[in-house]
Amino acid sequence: MDSFLPPSQRCSYDCEKDPTGPLNRKQLIEHINKQAIETPDKPELKPYIPGTVRGKKWIPPPQPVKEQEANEQIAIDLGDEYEQALSSATQDEIIDLAAILGFHSMMNQDQYHASLLNKGQPLGLGWDGITKATKQKIFPMEPPNPSDPDETIQKVEDDEPKYIDLNWNNIKNVSHDKFDKLFKALEKNTHLETLSLANTGLTDREAEKLAELLEKNDTIRVVNVETNLITPSGIVRLIKSLLKLKSVEEFRASNQRSQVLGNKIEMEITQLIEKNPTLLRLGLHLEYNDARHRIATHLQRNIDTKRRLARLAVTSS
Repeated sequence: MDSFLPPSQRCSYDCEKDPTGPLNRKQLIEHINKQAIETPDKPELKPYIPGTVRGKKWIPPPQPVKEQEANEQIAIDLGDEYEQALSSATQDEIIDLAAILGFHSMMNQDQYHASLLNKGQPLGLGWDGITKATKQKIFPMEPPNPSDPDETIQKVEDDEPKYIDLNWNNIKNVSHDKFDKLFKALEKNTHLETLSLANTGLTDREAEKLAELLEKNDTIRVVNVETNLITPSGIVRLIKSLLKLKSVEEFRASNQRSQVLGNKIEMEITQLIEKNPTLLRLGLHLEYNDARHRIATHLQRNIDTKRRLARLAVTSS
């Protein structure tokens, strides 16, 4: 179901009656609230008396014999050597043993990581550590993006040699005209290598323009369009555009409006990536194991090929 369609077009129900007038949402809500207030409550047939059981009281059936036997505690004989070692073990040693055996519910994260890293248990926790939450780490707020879209577009148009990284991440309310100017300027740019457009409100309209750009520009190596409003078909269009010049090495497009791509889209993306010999990293959430495994195997093959060619180039020089 396309979420961009209005609600009236998402279902097949059609009302044959003619509308009596335009819809006034405020008046409708006020009418509903008024009806709810004026409608009297239905009186109970029997008054409520605390502690009185009405009707037949439900009694749970007895447990089967097998479940009763399974719930009984099982005594395990560990032997005299283990019994003696455990009886003389300290509390910290037992916590370390629980971490080794994987009993995560017996300790908190600080105790577990301290056991794995052999740092010694934190003081004052003991078995009560599971009831004490780890203190939250406060991180400072990320500062706003200081980039000026108009200034960066001018640098791209001028094709400045030192300007190789364009970062528009988290810039709100970027107009369609600015995106069009940017993509048009990038068609002739020969120095920009990283294009970051995360959380800028990109839709399929801008994704189509970006795909046309990637089919013409052979200098861009990294493309980041995460956290936007691109549909699964728009993501497929972008990945398909990478096969034209085969110059992009990293592509990121996770966290879009449609979180689930679906099996058909994921298989189509997998087939497109398996045809790309230059893509090294892909930032995209995939739900099915087959698609994840095939893409990971192909990307690792591309990385190995690039390392092998770089090694041969060094030895030959």
